[in-house]
Amino acid sequence: MKASIFPIFTLKDDPSDAEILSHKLMIKAGLIRKLNAGLYTWLPLGMKLVSKISKIIIEEMNNIGSMEILMPSIQPADLWKESERWDQYGPELLRIQDRHERDFCFGPTFEEVITDIIRKEINSYKQLPLNLFQISTKFRDEIRPRFGVIRAREFIMKDAYSFHSNQECLNVTYEKYKSAYINIFNRLGLDFRIVEADSGNIGGNESHEFHVIAETGEDDLLLDDSMVGMNVEIAKRKYGHDNIDDILKEKNLKHVKGIEVGHIFKLGDKYSSKMKAMINTKESQNINILMGCYGIGVTRIIAAAIEQNSSNDGIIWPEALEPFKAVIAAIDGNKNSEIKKYSEEIYQMISKDNNLDILLDDRDLRLGNKINDYELIGIKKILIIGKDETTNKTITLKINNDKKLIPINELLSYFSD
Repeated sequence: MKASIFPIFTLKDDPSDAEILSHKLMIKAGLIRKLNAGLYTWLPLGMKLVSKISKIIIEEMNNIGSMEILMPSIQPADLWKESERWDQYGPELLRIQDRHERDFCFGPTFEEVITDIIRKEINSYKQLPLNLFQISTKFRDEIRPRFGVIRAREFIMKDAYSFHSNQECLNVTYEKYKSAYINIFNRLGLDFRIVEADSGNIGGNESHEFHVIAETGEDDLLLDDSMVGMNVEIAKRKYGHDNIDDILKEKNLKHVKGIEVGHIFKLGDKYSSKMKAMINTKESQNINILMGCYGIGVTRIIAAAIEQNSSNDGIIWPEALEPFKAVIAAIDGNKNSEIKKYSEEIYQMISKDNNLDILLDDRDLRLGNKINDYELIGIKKILIIGKDETTNKTITLKINNDKKLIPINELLSYFSD
């Protein structure tokens, strides 16, 4: 990819309203731009990261037999009234009307819509279990959006739903999703923990949260020596204490901060019973379908990764989230035809023939300005090409503060696994 095609929208100054590091860096590095409170436009670099995360999620969902769908973001109020959540959900539910004055909402979650689909398509135990997921935009009308995309009003989320004829099948599938989530966050290179959690507005009788460990996290987690535990709400209820310090001392637990990036639930028949989503069993009995629900905050993962890995000078991505494997920085490439030609040859050699995602920076900028951008964006390998490199058929490879002059025939070895 060439920078003349793939725009780099970096900023020199810190945004005035950025409260935490990830918010500051996402704006400075040109991942996002604020439209309004809690609303962000995702720029090309940001969308590149969304796509990388989505690809891993889709692969792991498919590995456990969960198939992708896409549901409408605007949902009719009638479904939410069936589930009795129209009034229960509160002001976070953005309620709207169409031209015929019919009530709708902008979906913060999709239990009602998916249950409506299933009750129309599934009528026999022979059609179950079934697993479906989507990656789509959600909207929650947060009273105080903050921390950039960590607590935004509009965000991209993966939500999956499973359907079962018995509890044993639900339990088995729940563990499959838990394992898939572990694979996803391991592949993304994140330091995370799984904790017992409260089911909140979604409902159900069992749930677990997946948290990226970060000092700026909004959630309080209590972990044992094996780093397994629960969020503070569950701990207070379980141990009968309102004071975290009392629980820590009595149970010998460790208090850490986390950013929630995933949440899985055993919904049971919370929605199917109210919305009459039923199947006929082998014994010719009509029963409510049992459900599970499994969410991942796609855009929130990006902010969480930055909080966990970066410095004030720039983003330090886990390998799976590196926006580019390397950048070719041509010195005076727009003025010197030989440098430009040699840079193009290097670009073709390592990007086309080896399927590596490389950025060719053909912008008319000083090298120092380009390198500042790379540090901010989080590109680790910089291939510098000037007059000497062009003449001698070499490349100056810069990784962090180390520079090394290497011959062209050795370059590909620096990209091998």
